Amino acid sequence: MPEFRDIQPLAPWREVIVTDADRNAIDPETGGTILAQMHLIRAFEEKVLELASKQLVHGPAHSAVGQEGGAVGSAMTLGDGDQVNGSHRAHHQFLAKSLRHVAKTISATDEFSGDIRDLSKRTMAEIMGLAQGFCRGRGGSMHLRWEEAGNLGTNAIVGGGVPMAAGAAWAHRNAGTDRVVYSYFGDGATNIGSVLETMNIAAAWKLPICFFIENNRYAVSTKVEESTAEPRLSSRGLAFGIPAFKVDGMDPVAVYHASLAANEIMRGGNGPTVIEADLYRYFHQNGALPGSAFGYRDKAEEAAWRARDPLDAMARNLMDRQVLGEDAITALRNRSVALMEDVAGELIEMHEGRPRIIPALWPEESFRDAGLRGDLSEFQGVRTAEEASFDGALQEARFVDTVADVMHRRMEQDDRIVVMGEDVHRLKGGTNGATRGLAEAFPTRTLGTPISENAFTGIAAGMAADGRVRPVIEFMYPDFMWVAADQVFNQIGKFRHMFGGDADMPLVLRTKVAIGTGYGSQHSMDPAGIFATAPGWRIVAPSTPFDYVGLMNAALLCRDPVLVLEHVELYNAKGTAPVDDFDYIIPLGKARIVRPGTKMTILTYLAMVEKTRQVVEDLGLDAEVIDLRSLDRASLDWETIETSIRKTNNVLIVEQGAQGTSYGGWLADALQRRVFDWLDQPIARVTGAEASPSISKVLETAASAGMREIDAALREMMVNIGEPI
Repeated sequence: MPEFRDIQPLAPWREVIVTDADRNAIDPETGGTILAQMHLIRAFEEKVLELASKQLVHGPAHSAVGQEGGAVGSAMTLGDGDQVNGSHRAHHQFLAKSLRHVAKTISATDEFSGDIRDLSKRTMAEIMGLAQGFCRGRGGSMHLRWEEAGNLGTNAIVGGGVPMAAGAAWAHRNAGTDRVVYSYFGDGATNIGSVLETMNIAAAWKLPICFFIENNRYAVSTKVEESTAEPRLSSRGLAFGIPAFKVDGMDPVAVYHASLAANEIMRGGNGPTVIEADLYRYFHQNGALPGSAFGYRDKAEEAAWRARDPLDAMARNLMDRQVLGEDAITALRNRSVALMEDVAGELIEMHEGRPRIIPALWPEESFRDAGLRGDLSEFQGVRTAEEASFDGALQEARFVDTVADVMHRRMEQDDRIVVMGEDVHRLKGGTNGATRGLAEAFPTRTLGTPISENAFTGIAAGMAADGRVRPVIEFMYPDFMWVAADQVFNQIGKFRHMFGGDADMPLVLRTKVAIGTGYGSQHSMDPAGIFATAPGWRIVAPSTPFDYVGLMNAALLCRDPVLVLEHVELYNAKGTAPVDDFDYIIPLGKARIVRPGTKMTILTYLAMVEKTRQVVEDLGLDAEVIDLRSLDRASLDWETIETSIRKTNNVLIVEQGAQGTSYGGWLADALQRRVFDWLDQPIARVTGAEASPSISKVLETAASAGMREIDAALREMMVNIGEPI
């Protein structure tokens, strides 16, 4: 018979149990502050539920009544430089961290300060969608951010904010501080890929992040035992070598001690931790009814948990120690309720016998799109250049070598830049050599990642939001964006706008279009059309080495997220590139006229630019070829495009990829609305087939557009204007 030996995990897994002696050892000032914070949060949450019941909160009101002990107990161990983020149920975490910012201690017997009042009002205003809120009404209940107080931003996507918290933790560690980040999420998020991927990277990179699991036992109505065979959720840490703690979340003192132990590990440079706090939300997922009203919990269970209320437990301890009397605790409750009643009263009024939000407090409708992207003021006074007028030395160079050269120059000049992605630190510069030499020159800023696009993209987002880091992500293939779609579109693209319009997201995403390489349906898409329909992103598509330098420099200067498209077909092609001057910028929103003409305007980008030029030359056609270079809605060079169309009165849009994800589809629609009166015939398009490219060379060629399709389209258009070729 074989012998079986138990394998011990690399990290400890411990339950934190406190005694009455531990509770009595908490100094009265700290104990009073814990109690006061919990009462303020409880009264706040109850007022929000009341407002929601009167239809004064538009959207959900995910209260955390009953869960205050976990948020307050942990936040009490954090300083101003420490940070937190959370999921959709995060009012209590947001307030606990913010209260620590405005008042390190809070008297349980004195009147609340003006700062506490202002915090309560601004938070309530945000939840109600008002201009006075922290995100100017755009975030509401689920998207709360106050950077000054260390609140990185809460998240409506379950587990979606966890990678961003790890990015902030990387920035702290990279800066040499002992700051820590707490990412709060519920039991439902512990089974989500982005959370587990982030745990893995955080452990491998020893990031000072605490994965704080609020195990309230229900993901909406699904019990934790239905979701996993191991309902002790802190066990997740063991798989990644992360020290884990399990604690009674209804006891704020126990959470306080667990957090102190976790902080000692993280502040000591020993990587992440997990804390699982067992606690209970008294109400349903949303609104003021208990879970029993929906049939998934019974009243006996709810009563048993309410008997362990964290506010009552803390109050009993302070009364037993004669720190506070019963009258003082009653008065604390009354002051907390009165404060929330007071600040809510400043936001609502009676109108025709019904309460309503004071109309003057709503955001102006003109604020709808403001801050979707930045204003590009960072480009004021920069040096710009075009190849035709460049006064530096030029040479013939491979496109992919120029990609590596300009990145080397920027990392040499700016130590904020970090390159990350799969194999970017190996294989002499990744799979195509685009990061050649970077790992040797900048080993701490060239980060090879696990195959975890969702996690490392979100980590890069957290780095960018921190402001001390400018991450450059490489997606080996653009199809992988679907794996990271939450981070790419829900998090990065919406970040600035969602949190009020002034939160920078200086992130660059590089990826290569690999049509024509035989890599098949899942490695061959052109993502321009998808990103062009996603709010918040800027897109550049260089077609020459010279343009790549200027556009990458622009992307790295920009305070918005920028997608930099490359094409495998261009990598080994040679073109004009600078010899040693890699410091100029090609402004976002500036197209290039590749070839002037009067009969036809052809709009294209990437590898199709040279193909189009060749076909036009071969046909001897008097056509104007325009390399768009900037592709996003905000950056299209409408002046150059419209000037050309008013001259030629005919438009052809040329792209290579599939019809379903077409960039030209929305561009044609926009053009139709802008230049309809100048057109002699409908806007024509060259695009690939409906199907994605297949592995077969013949089928791949048939699925993607090329010179044959361009030729046919131009011939047809010339026939339509009575000038057949």
